[in-house]
This record gives sequence, C-alpha cells and structure tokens, in this order.
Amino acid sequence: MKFLLVDRIESIEPGKRIVTTKALTLAEEYLADHFPAFPVMPGVLMLEALVQSAAWLVRLEQDFAKSVVVLASARNVRYANFVQPGRKLRCELDAVSIGADSAKFKGVGWIDENQAVSARLELKCFNLADRGGYLADADESIVNDLKKQFELVGGPTALAASGG
Repeated sequence: MKFLLVDRIESIEPGKRIVTTKALTLAEEYLADHFPAFPVMPGVLMLEALVQSAAWLVRLEQDFAKSVVVLASARNVRYANFVQPGRKLRCELDAVSIGADSAKFKGVGWIDENQAVSARLELKCFNLADRGGYLADADESIVNDLKKQFELVGGPTALAASGG
C-alpha cells in the first residue's frame, strides 16, 4: 500500500523551495492502529510527507527525467508535536542542492504555527531502466502517472503563481 501524503502544493520556487499540505482525516487507514484511543499520524509518515514534498521539487527541477525519487538518508530528525485528525501538516522544504542523481533538503512540518517535525533529507533519483533496460516502459508509465498526480495536487497552479 502506498500512502499519498501531499494533498496540495501551496507554493513552489523552482529549484529552491516548496510548501505542501496534508490534511489528516479519520479515514486514514493507519489511524485505526495508531492509536485507537488517541489517533495520531505516525512520525515515520510525517517524515515521509517531507520526502514526498521534496520529491516534487526534484521532479520539477529535473523535468520529470527520473521515475523514482526515494529517501537515501534522514538526519537530525526531530518530532515536536502530534498531528491529529482534523489538522493540517504544512511541509516547508528548502533545497540545499539538486543534482542529476541526488538532492539534499532541509525540511520542517508545521501544525498552524507549531513545529511538528524537522529533518535534513538526502534523496536519490533514478530510472528503473538504469537497473535493467527492459524496464524503460515502466519508467514511462510511472512518469506519466506522476505528471497527472502533479496536476491533481495543484502543482501547475502553484508554479504559475510563482512565475515559473
């Protein structure tokens, strides 16, 4: 199962910064177990929301050249608040560097004006075809799906508002 943890891209400064939101609802499957009497977003998913947000900026900077963008390392991860149903996690990511095969970010997740999570992230980017040429069709399919998802989360609107 894949969790999509970016509901909306609020703003983009190409190559520099992205701000996204995730609205947590009781409909999230994992809340049934985490925790039944006190449902909160697991810390690892708060971190994943930061990663998914950063990945959008990488894809945009690379013009969707890579089908896979994954977390390589997370450093200085700090959790400060719970994200409960009915709240929004606002993820703010600043690019330290974005290269052809990797990217580094500083990220903070906020609930209103309260910090919920912060981390330094390193992402790796690649195409499945790099692992085996027979996977080139899979790369194309993934990228096409990602471009559609980018539209659904408001990426083109946020990009246009930035003048990019």
